[in-house]
Amino acid sequence: MRVSYSGQAYSPIGDKSRFALPPAFRKIVKEASGNTRTLCLDRHPVWPCLVGFGLNREEELLDLLEKRHEKALENGQDFDYDKESDELFGFERIPFDDSGRFTMPTWLLKAGKIEEGLFFRGAGRFFTVWSPAQLYTMAPDMERARIACETLVEEQEAKRK
Repeated sequence: MRVSYSGQAYSPIGDKSRFALPPAFRKIVKEASGNTRTLCLDRHPVWPCLVGFGLNREEELLDLLEKRHEKALENGQDFDYDKESDELFGFERIPFDDSGRFTMPTWLLKAGKIEEGLFFRGAGRFFTVWSPAQLYTMAPDMERARIACETLVEEQEAKRK
């Protein structure tokens, strides 16, 4: 099943240090995970954030692993299959409830430097999950995302008052 994640949303930290997967992302993740409520999260390989997706991406990651292996063989390069596999499949499978609430493992909180809320941003086959503080350090490269995040955080804070 092919899916596409787009848009952005903000989720403040809730009771018991839980977060909520925003409705638009929740619907796609659930469909992409065979109608199970399973969110896959990992540390982004380049940016200081997390990457999220549904279980359907496992097949894509297996294909990517095989393509990398074949390319290395064609080019006479060394290929550490175990290392590459570990990098691609080190993600966590995190259950969420009907309201999208989930508890994030401590290692992911540390990896994403997450202390308060989560900013979700669609990126096609996956979405990124940012600590707003980390995203704000990425300017000007991520200016559009930063502006969206700032606006959503401000709106959430206004609701609390």
